[in-house]
Amino acid sequence: MSSVKRYLVCCFFIAVNYCSNAQPVKDYRPFINSVYSNINRYFYDAGNKLYYEECVQGEKQTHSFLWPLCALIQAANEASVINPSVNYIQPVVDAIDQYYTTATSLPSYQASVVKEKKDDAFYDDNQWIAIAYIDIYNREHEKKYLDAAVMIYDFMMTGYDSAAGGGLYWKYADKTTKNTCSNGPGILVALQLYKITNDNKYLQTALQLYNWVNAHLQSPDGLYYDNIKIPSLKIDSAKYTYNTGTMLQSNVLLYNITHDKKYLQRAESMAAAATNFFYKNNKLPGHYWFNAVMLRGYIELYNVNHDKQLLHLWYNEAERIWRDEKNTNGLLGHNARKKSLIDQAAMVEVYARLQAVN
Repeated sequence: MSSVKRYLVCCFFIAVNYCSNAQPVKDYRPFINSVYSNINRYFYDAGNKLYYEECVQGEKQTHSFLWPLCALIQAANEASVINPSVNYIQPVVDAIDQYYTTATSLPSYQASVVKEKKDDAFYDDNQWIAIAYIDIYNREHEKKYLDAAVMIYDFMMTGYDSAAGGGLYWKYADKTTKNTCSNGPGILVALQLYKITNDNKYLQTALQLYNWVNAHLQSPDGLYYDNIKIPSLKIDSAKYTYNTGTMLQSNVLLYNITHDKKYLQRAESMAAAATNFFYKNNKLPGHYWFNAVMLRGYIELYNVNHDKQLLHLWYNEAERIWRDEKNTNGLLGHNARKKSLIDQAAMVEVYARLQAVN
């Protein structure tokens, strides 16, 4: 074979290999390091071991609600997967501990710092923490994280009753709405606890919540409405990426546990519907953290079916945000004047998860 022919053959196989593995081979570690450095610089109150909600130039900062810390503790776990020598987790746990309350019927975490304000406890906020703590437990095997997740499971079940046929409320002190965002992550908490303990009560809870969400809040296209009002049973038909994310991930976990292919088929159908519905004009809707939760579901599915096409939009989105929505200080977000902790945390999670896939 001539050198020219040999060269052309090599080019052909390189091209075939590139097309069959059509995803960027990108090192996102500098992105992770940059964003996390900014979190510590602009959002961390070291004196109080707390975090600020937002960074607004020239304005007094207030301590974060619990919700952004739900994003930050998951981001800390994912960053630890990539950089295990860095202690990302403990400062966030120290902050979350300051939201712990016994004012609810069972211990939980309320929405505001306890020493600053008495506040309601959101079931979904608690569930997001449990999900992250279970992930930490699965890596580090420190029992305190599993114990906290079990505590949260017990608390979340105080939000279950027969109104609207079952399901979990959104807030502890507000019995007017049951949401996909409090039932989807509830399914994940229960499934992950089942995987660790093999206690059948957790699997039964997961299936009970899963069946209720599908019966009452699934839309005809296979995605999910936001909530059902109590007692009117009126449906709020808004659709958000994070609700798709939890239910997508739930289907894959149920497939892994039961080996029933219907769950995998539902997951694949849901991922296709979500891409079609949410990914418009080469971008996702604007809430980074909602999207990060949906990415969890896509990666869970990718780990089973190994379909690289699932991840193309995520690489595009991650790079678009870094290119187009970063200010001169390296802070991410749409608002030019105001940057939020939850946006920074969400993108740490996104970049870390994509790095782990790479």
